[in-house]
Order: sequence, then structure tokens, then C-alpha cells
Amino acid sequence: MDSENPHQHIQRQSTAALTLGAIGVVYGDIGTSPLYTVKEIFLPAYGIAITPENLIGAVSAIFWALMLIVTLKYVILILRADNRGEGGALALTALAANAEKNRPKLRQFLLLLGLFGATLFYGDSIITPAISVLGAVEGLEMATPMLQPYVVPISLVVLVMLFFVQRFGTHLVGKFFGPIIVIWFLILGATGVMQIVQAPVILQALNPLHALSFLWQRGPMVLAAVGAIVLALTGAEALYADMGHFGRKPIQLAWMGLVLPSLALHYMGQGALLMQDPSAIENPFFRMFPQEMLIPAVILATVAAIIASQAVISGAYSMTKQAILLGFLPRMDIKYTSEKEVGQIYMPAVNWTLLLGVVVAVLAFKSSSALAGAYGIAVTLTMVITTTMTFFVVRDAWKIPSAWAFGATLFFLSIDVFLFAGCIIKFFDGGWFPLAMGLSLYLLMTTWSRGRELVVETIRRDGLDLNSFIQSIDSGSAHLVQRTAIYAVANPETVPQALLHNMKHNQVLHHKNIILTVEFENVPWVSPGHRIKAERLSEHFWRVWVRFGFMNTPDVPKALALCHLPDLEIPVFETTYFLSRETVVSPPGGGMSQWREKMFAAMTRNAGGVVEFFHLPDNSVVELGTRVQI
Repeated sequence: MDSENPHQHIQRQSTAALTLGAIGVVYGDIGTSPLYTVKEIFLPAYGIAITPENLIGAVSAIFWALMLIVTLKYVILILRADNRGEGGALALTALAANAEKNRPKLRQFLLLLGLFGATLFYGDSIITPAISVLGAVEGLEMATPMLQPYVVPISLVVLVMLFFVQRFGTHLVGKFFGPIIVIWFLILGATGVMQIVQAPVILQALNPLHALSFLWQRGPMVLAAVGAIVLALTGAEALYADMGHFGRKPIQLAWMGLVLPSLALHYMGQGALLMQDPSAIENPFFRMFPQEMLIPAVILATVAAIIASQAVISGAYSMTKQAILLGFLPRMDIKYTSEKEVGQIYMPAVNWTLLLGVVVAVLAFKSSSALAGAYGIAVTLTMVITTTMTFFVVRDAWKIPSAWAFGATLFFLSIDVFLFAGCIIKFFDGGWFPLAMGLSLYLLMTTWSRGRELVVETIRRDGLDLNSFIQSIDSGSAHLVQRTAIYAVANPETVPQALLHNMKHNQVLHHKNIILTVEFENVPWVSPGHRIKAERLSEHFWRVWVRFGFMNTPDVPKALALCHLPDLEIPVFETTYFLSRETVVSPPGGGMSQWREKMFAAMTRNAGGVVEFFHLPDNSVVELGTRVQI
């Protein structure tokens, strides 16, 4: 078992502790949806009258959306599609691609589709903090209208502080997330019950026929209503993405035991409140609290919004790290903020980019209602992609009969597409924002991936054959230095440029020469027992492969310490790492269009250092430049 693998840590923790942690991290996003969902359904622009019939229908639609999408699809079915304990867009993509490994074209399509689904998460990582914090701080308007001009400035201060503290890590405050969100959900349920008691007729919403009737009566405006109902589902993907941190059972227990009942009671409570007082539609969430409790409610809602935001921010770091290790993004600075928890990382470039996006979103939209127009498209499109991916896993990996696989997929896909259609009509009201971000990132990722392929092809085409070179060297009389040299290469079949430079300029050859290739597997974890593969090529040359999963920490010296080949000891203080720093040149007529080649060259120049990324010792590295035409 890999000492880095959190599943080893998961097995040692109690189910109760993991369930509490899952409530705090996994359900923060979906738990803050009551701040704005019902209000959006009854916006004047949609023309839905606040009548008992419509209130019962709207609440019924929310309840059954939670039951079908979150409970049935995610909690019961998709949580079973784990990739060695891990979940999320890239883990599911790897599962689906491996299930179709004998169909190269389909496999490539699934990889690209999954990659696009992953990029949509970044749009969510910007909108979630903005809409959650704005929705919480807007409660100040209910306390006193005089505070209305200060909602945006206060929201910005809270958000800037949230991103600023990321560099200190979340392990100090993370232990409080669970209890705070438990209190949040208990209050949601309690306030709901208080209103339901006064208008118990709202319990008719448990009948799905009211939801169907409500949607049918909307006629051509049904998509607008659906686009608002989707807001109650935001955060559903987090159930699957965070499975690796908590395990399937705690996430299921948290949903069934606390989160679903609390949300159901609260949404019914908002419906009951509006039956008695339709004017509460201005902000039904905060109108459920008595005047003297408004300020504490705003504070608690803001804290809950911060916790919900923390989950997607941390998720953006993890997603970026996975994309880097899978070869879709250039190396970036990754800081590990906890000695005990390998998953707790901080990425400065991602952090400040997200903060910039969040600030722009708050200043551009100025209210949670305006941001709601941008919310949902990325979420529902990700749902469509997840359902599509799961089909190939269910049919070809689990060997479920095709009739069952097709039937279940069509059922969920029809719901997902219906929800997506309800959101896409908000394209010009801000819905373009997450899509534009996703497409831009997709372009960057595919450009980097294709560019690296071209670099490796060029090195293979223009390089000298390693075996022939070794034979000529071993039969010669090169001057040997009694040290160890490690040459990091992308292609282990050709002679490293750094080795050629070393012999040309220094006219020496090290006694031990290791041709090192680091490979990142399409699985979350590679255990130490499978981390190293090595072969001896001659008296002075070895070829070594180091393998990592996309959740591992790529610590090369630590991995090389596991190498137990006879006559291949790697003394720390007598070893030099030789690295080739490639300068990409893009002549006309290359493997990509000219503008993409220039973009790739710029990304290469700004890529993070190899030394820090692979945890190489600073005082044992020699970098040599080489020009590569693609």
C-alpha cells in the first residue's frame, strides 16, 4: 500500500469521523443552494404566480430533482464507479478510456470529452464562491436596507480574505468545517419544520405528480423554471469528486441521514412561508428567521458559504495537479500545506487566477440573482458528460447487459439534457461565462498535450539511438568519473542531449549513468511495489522508469531509493541530475497551426521548474539548454 494513499488513512478512521468530515467538505455547496433557489424560480421575469398550487409544484420539482439526480444517480449509482477509490471527472475519464482500450478512436474521444468536463469545473470554482458569499451577505439588506450599498464591498472583502489564507493550508480550520455545516443543516431543517407546521398542505409536494403538473403548466416557459430548479443541484458533482477523501459509505450516510432530510424540510418550509406571506419572495431564506436572529443567520450563512467555496477552491488545486501529471498542463508550483495529509496542496498560480475571476464576477454581476444566470450551465453539462462516461464503464467494465445499460443511461441522460436546456437559455444572461472559461482551458490543455507529443516525436526522430551509442562508448576509452549521473528524458530510446553536451564540452563520462523516464499512469495511485522498473544496458548504463499515479506526489529521489538492482546504488551526495531545458522553436508548416505552436512555446517558457516539481535536491542539478523544432 502506498504510504501516500489516503485510502490507507481512510480505513483507520471511524465511519462517524469520516461522515462528519464529508458533511463539512462535500455538502457545503449544495447546502448553500437554499439561499437563492426558490427566489429564482419565482422571479417576475418568469411570470410564475405565487399561488399555493405553484408553490407545491415548485417545491415538489426541487424535491424530486434531489431524489432522482442526487440520490439515485450520484449517491446510489455513480459512487460505485470508483477508480481505485478515487472519483471525479478525470478518474471517471480514465475508467471509461480503459474500458474502451481496444477501440482507439472511441478511447480518444472519451479522453477529450472527459477533459472538457474537467475544465468546466473551473467555471464552477469561480461562480460558487461569488454566488454563495453574495447570497449570504445579501441578508444584511433584510436587517436594514441602509446596508444594501455595502453588500458588494463586504462580499469582496470576505472573498479576498478567503483566497489570501489559502497559502496557510486548510488543516487548521478544516476540523471545524464538519460541525459548522452540521449546525447549518440542523438549522435548515428546524426552520423548515417551524413553517411546515403552520402550513402543512405543503407536504403534498412529496407527490411527484405535482412536480409534473407544475412543469407541464409552464408551457413554453418550462425551461426557464427548470433553469432555476437546477440551482438546488449545484454541488452534486462534489459527491463523486471527493469520494477519495472520505469513501463511499460516509458520503452516502451523510446524505441519507442529514443532508437530504434537512434540505427537503427547508425547501418545503420556504414554500409554506410563501403560502402565508407571498411578499417574503424578496428573500425567502432570511425571512424564515425572526428579526432578532437575522444578523446571526447572516454570519452563519456567510461561514457556510466560505466553507462551500473552500471545497471548490481545494478541488481546483487537485484538478490542476491531476491535469499536470496527466500531461494536459505545464508544470506549476505546488506547495504541500500539511505533512500528514498528502491531498492538502496550495497552488499560487491557480489561487490568484481564481481570485481574479471571482472579483470580476462579483463586480460584473453585483447580486446572487444576476449570477444565477451564469450558474447551472457548467453543472448540467458536466452531468451530461458524467452520465455518458458512466455508460461505457457500466457496459464494458462492469459487463452489465446492454439493455439495462442503455435503459438507465437514456433515463438519466434525458433528465440531464432537459436540465441543460433549461440553463442554456440563460446563455446571454451570463451563461456564456463558465462555457467560455471551459473552452479556453480546453484549448490550452489540448495545445499543451499535442505540443508535448510533437516534442517527443522530434526528439525520437532527430536523436541518436541509445543502444548503438552505448556500444560505441563502451568499446572506446572515455574518461570515467567515479560518480553517478541521472539524465531525465522524455524518450528513453535516444541519447539525452545533456549527455552529449557533457561529453562534448567536459569530455568525461560518469561511472554510473541512469537514463531516467518519469511516467504518469492513468490511475490515481501507483504503489511503491510497482513504482520502479529498471534494466541494465551495459557496465556503465542503466535505464530506469519511475511511475506515478495522478494523485501521487512525484518525489523522484524518494522513488529512486526503492531501486534495488544489483550494482546500482544511488548515493545522495555523489549523484548529479542532468536536465535538458528545451527551447521550442515553431517554424511554419509544423505539427500544429502557427498560433497554437506559439502558444505552446509561450507555455513552455513559463512552465514551472523541474527541480521543484520532482523534488530534486537543489545543489545536485545541472541544466543544459537545447532547441527543439516542432
